[in-house]
Amino acid sequence: MTKFIENVNMYLSEMKIKQTFVSLKSGIDIKKLSRILTGVQDVSGTDMEKIADALGKKIEFFLSDYFFMPKMEIAAAPQIAFYAGAPNKEQEEFAMQLVELIENADEVLSAKERFMMAIKE
Repeated sequence: MTKFIENVNMYLSEMKIKQTFVSLKSGIDIKKLSRILTGVQDVSGTDMEKIADALGKKIEFFLSDYFFMPKMEIAAAPQIAFYAGAPNKEQEEFAMQLVELIENADEVLSAKERFMMAIKE
């Protein structure tokens, strides 16, 4: 397995990024991506570029012998992403409603956690 693939796998694991997401963002078939990431299939330069771009990085980031992974507490706050293609107006409105629902659920869960911690004190 190449250093590039080892580092990509470490990055995906640490950042909790699914192969499905990388496949959708890169345009690489999910089965082919799986073979590449498990070392069954050699990775081409084009595939390395697509994978790095999908992860918002340059190829060089994953080629280092001394690959540094930021700890999750140092990294940016966790985010949820999904690929919807080019949504029509109705799909866009529905997606915005889902985002609002998730934000509201997060507020409720955070309030519950703060309440539970206050009770313990």
